[in-house]
Amino acid sequence: MKTEFGDRNDPHVQARAARQAPLLLHSLTLFSEVIGRIFTAAGPRTVVEVGVESGGASSIYLDHGADAVYCVEPVPTEEMRRTLGDNPDLHLIEGFSPAVLAEIPLGDVYVVDGDHNYATVRGELDWILANAPDAVVILHDLLWPWGRRDLYYNAAGLDPADVHDHGAEGPTVWHDDVTAAGFVGLGQFTAAVDAGGERNGVLTAIEDALAADPVGRHELALVPAVFGLGVIYPTGDAEKAAKLRSALEPYNGSPLLAAMENNRIALYTRVLAMQYEMAAGAIDRDDLAYRVGQLSAELQQQRDETDRLTRAHQHELEALRANPPISIRNVGGRAVRKAAREVRGLRSKVRR
Repeated sequence: MKTEFGDRNDPHVQARAARQAPLLLHSLTLFSEVIGRIFTAAGPRTVVEVGVESGGASSIYLDHGADAVYCVEPVPTEEMRRTLGDNPDLHLIEGFSPAVLAEIPLGDVYVVDGDHNYATVRGELDWILANAPDAVVILHDLLWPWGRRDLYYNAAGLDPADVHDHGAEGPTVWHDDVTAAGFVGLGQFTAAVDAGGERNGVLTAIEDALAADPVGRHELALVPAVFGLGVIYPTGDAEKAAKLRSALEPYNGSPLLAAMENNRIALYTRVLAMQYEMAAGAIDRDDLAYRVGQLSAELQQQRDETDRLTRAHQHELEALRANPPISIRNVGGRAVRKAAREVRGLRSKVRR
């Protein structure tokens, strides 16, 4: 039987697919199957996408039946402009969310995958729940690392009261503190130093926004894969809510997906740590090689100086042997004369 994983005549199909995949799976495009089920149940026509990646995920919503997608991105790249510009049903909206949301048509579905911090996500959700209460909201990064820890692409653009102590070091699953060997932004973002507590992280923002909304008006489903996908859907239309609940049931809180996700982030952060250790080791080796070079040069200088002094000493000895000082010659002459007197004295004694 031939499957997408190959057959007995081509047993390496799965391996080829695995080695062609990126080391870190993170894109919303991976949830196309789940998004398709949501769209089948909800039948949306207009989608508002907050945070556009490279633009690659935007067309998926059209593939699943939407008529128009409004792509909100404050600083689009040229690649993103080209990608979105190739399709007239994809509309690039340059601006910051949630302020810009009021300037575009209301969505039947909102896809929120922008700045992963409490203040931004809470502001976006509060606006959507107040102005488009019948919309389905799809959110990314509800789990580790940003579920309970703020990420800041532009901390300076937020109210200082909404910004936790943050820095360049990032989280790892191997201990609770941030580390240079963790999930770091490399200049693209910073992470809150501490996780948990109030007003910290994407999932905390979602919980608080739903708690502030009228009780029972919305439900949250959580797909524990690829950093966590959340789906908030209204319950006012019982039939529609039942369809959405049924569509998400295989994924919502799946222990299998959760176990695989935990294993994935453990392995990935171990790879990050190993890469950091290798880079640090390379730096140490470079420093050691530099120091060895310095010591070798110093040793060679000492050898050269020793050779110079030895040659100079030899020349001085040769000069002394060839032309000893007068004092040495006088000493030699006195010794000869003394010896001659002693010899004459002995001869005189012999004659007597």
